[in-house]
This record gives sequence, structure tokens and C-alpha cells, in this order.
Amino acid sequence: MAEGRSNLAIATELYLAGKTVETVCSNIFRKLELHLSDDVNRRVLAVLTLLREDGAIS
Repeated sequence: MAEGRSNLAIATELYLAGKTVETVCSNIFRKLELHLSDDVNRRVLAVLTLLREDGAIS
């Protein structure tokens, strides 16, 4: 996700079903309380949250 890959690209790279990747992404968004919105990209926000928690960015 942090590399900007689609669910299909992630599934192919990890030899998983696309539905599996979709479910995992949905679970990440739910845990981070990132709801669907027209004005934000949840994938970017999820990656930024991880980087902030790791101290990589402030």
C-alpha cells in the first residue's frame, strides 16, 4: 500500500486472492477510523499514520 500499489498488484506480489487484500485493507481503515470520503485518500492516510507511529515523520 505504501508503494502505491493497487489491491490487485498487492495480491499478485503476495500470491493472495484479491478479496483477501481487500478485506485486510478494509480492516486497516476500520481500525484507523478512516471512513470513505470524496475529499481524502484513505490509503495515503493509513500510510501516514504508520509513519507517524514509527517516528519516521512528525
